[in-house]
Amino acid sequence: MAIPYPLEFEAPVDAIEAQIAEIESAPDADADAAAPTPNLTKLRAKRDRELQKVYKELSPWDTVRVARHPKRPMFRDYIELICKDFVELHGDRCFGDDPAIVTGFARIGSTKCLLVGHHKGRDTQEKLACHFGCAHPEGYRKALAKMKLAEKFGLPIITFVDTPGAYPGLGAEERGQAEAIAVYLREMSRLNTPIFSIVIGEGGSGGALGIAVADKVAMLQHAWYSVISPEGCAAILWKTANEQTNQAAAVALNLTASDNKRLGIIDDVIPEPPGGAHRDPRAAAEAIEKWLAKVLPPLKRSKRENLPARRYTRFRKLGEFRETPPTPDPQTA
Repeated sequence: MAIPYPLEFEAPVDAIEAQIAEIESAPDADADAAAPTPNLTKLRAKRDRELQKVYKELSPWDTVRVARHPKRPMFRDYIELICKDFVELHGDRCFGDDPAIVTGFARIGSTKCLLVGHHKGRDTQEKLACHFGCAHPEGYRKALAKMKLAEKFGLPIITFVDTPGAYPGLGAEERGQAEAIAVYLREMSRLNTPIFSIVIGEGGSGGALGIAVADKVAMLQHAWYSVISPEGCAAILWKTANEQTNQAAAVALNLTASDNKRLGIIDDVIPEPPGGAHRDPRAAAEAIEKWLAKVLPPLKRSKRENLPARRYTRFRKLGEFRETPPTPDPQTA
């Protein structure tokens, strides 16, 4: 069935899916889904090939749009698909409970852990309640308090990043937004317990980095992670944000998963199913679970007191570069 919220670059796929939907809804359609008609089988194979082709050639701006797809799985979706015995924890013991950041203990396989993640909300009412995934200071303070609890019991911490940035409103600033994030970065870097972070959608600015100071950082294939959103970058550089400037900014920011891997900002890229995680959330969840099964055991066996130093070294390497002497001008040499 065709997915609402069509993207322009998916037009060839939408046309094929319309044909599939027409055949499936026909009165004389084969009722046995396990044995579809030959024509239906060919159309589905053609759709899958087209999806792979389209998503293999995504531009950085198209990647941003996929990461923002309203049907893309969110943190709470992954909790249901991956975790068992999830117990949510609320409040920062200072001001209140921020619904934009969700925390709680759970089991992934046989591993007990603390989960922390951004939640954007699915419908309009929930989005407004969650501030579209933009956390307030109390959200970061809540997450830090729960992380210290995980450290006390020697449990690994797994964070799911999905935010365009920290909340920029007056109330957040009055309650110390910048200070809360700064303290969070400092304290998270010092925790004596393994930390894993996964960018599942948007990873914008300090709002994303605020829960991503981890020993291992990964991104889903069609997520983005950058110091600022393309629109914000375009508005600053060119004083306007439109389709053209947004595309240029997305390219300049090197925000895709492959760019971040090449620059050493993340450790791994987690593959998504053909057509993005929104087309097959369960397959995306299985890919995340597979990555966690690979990276969790080695760090769990590490000495806890060595983790902060290793984490510091990892982030200290970001932005390293070498200066080379300029090439002499042959005309003046």
